[in-house]
Amino acid sequence: MSANTALAISLGLLGAIATWLFLGPLGGMLAIWAAFIAWGTFFHCGGKESGLSSAILGNVAGAVIAGITLWVATQTGIGAKLGLPIWAGICVGIGVAAMVLLANIPAFAAIPAQVYGFASVVALTLLGNGAGKLAAISMENPVVVIILSMIVGAIFGFASEKVAGMLAESGTEEKAKA
Repeated sequence: MSANTALAISLGLLGAIATWLFLGPLGGMLAIWAAFIAWGTFFHCGGKESGLSSAILGNVAGAVIAGITLWVATQTGIGAKLGLPIWAGICVGIGVAAMVLLANIPAFAAIPAQVYGFASVVALTLLGNGAGKLAAISMENPVVVIILSMIVGAIFGFASEKVAGMLAESGTEEKAKA
């Protein structure tokens, strides 16, 4: 079986399992869309063990930086004095600069992975009105939800690559026997 066909089967099967898991037993505690972003991040970072660590470290770093950025932008009161659009712009500019500078450390070199984590936290925070929960150590904190969702997603990415490899190998072995 071709590598692409094997990957299609693996992604389809594991995508179905992940969706069931996130919408069923996990009961909406985690964000399936963030898991799929991290799953893609895994492949974007080159796959294998190095892609897994790059995806997770980058996604987590971006999520943490977003959480700090959003907290400073919304909870310090400076936005009320300067105007929220100006203050939020300054905070995001500093947060983005921090992500790029963090990429000087090899473990965090995947800037797109950081951006995906940052954007996911911003999305969940703004769409879920979660700015007031950014300091909570709970599943109400958008940073916690995104980090956990993205770690699970990256692991699913790793698993899908392994399953696809096994499917492709078994197809090759059966052709060799014939």
